[in-house]
Amino acid sequence: MAMFRTARKFDSDPFTDLLFNALLSFTFLFLIALIFFNPPAKTGTINPKADFIITVTWEENSPDDIDTWILGPQGDLIWFKNPQAALMHLDRDDRGMANDMMVIDGREVINPLNQEIVTIRGRPPGEYVVNVHYYNSQTRQPVPVTIYLAEVNPTLKVLHYATLTLDRVGEEKTALRFTIDAHGQVANINTLSKSIVEVGKL
Repeated sequence: MAMFRTARKFDSDPFTDLLFNALLSFTFLFLIALIFFNPPAKTGTINPKADFIITVTWEENSPDDIDTWILGPQGDLIWFKNPQAALMHLDRDDRGMANDMMVIDGREVINPLNQEIVTIRGRPPGEYVVNVHYYNSQTRQPVPVTIYLAEVNPTLKVLHYATLTLDRVGEEKTALRFTIDAHGQVANINTLSKSIVEVGKL
């Protein structure tokens, strides 16, 4: 009889079991709700705002001013005084050291990078001519210039990368010519010379 009474001490109470199962269910439902309220962050997702990016880069800390000119398929021309035409945008006009000073936390900081950036936010068909122009110089020295064309939508693809040298102030060279066909694909990449800098506008 004593053994029977001792064993019954460990018997589970149905009401306790019910409460325990309800607590488990509530916890499970709470965790599920928490997952839906806080979805995991998507890493590595890029939402590009352009289809093509063209960069023109020259030596860091150089005081010389190199300009980018682009002639679009419909005769639209972008340059530092007309930074937007059709779907082409001159997003950064770099003037050597002239506009490289910035203030961060109350301190003056110099950005040594010399780079102009053009984006094409669409795929209008036709030929594009990209020229570089030696606008101004403090060194009076030849300037090597690197030109980079990349397709960034839907994935990054380098289409052209090359370096040329501008020897003197006022010199203009064709850095790149390419065509976007009716299907939005780039073709006929070349560097055949074509002058597009309009001296009267400078």
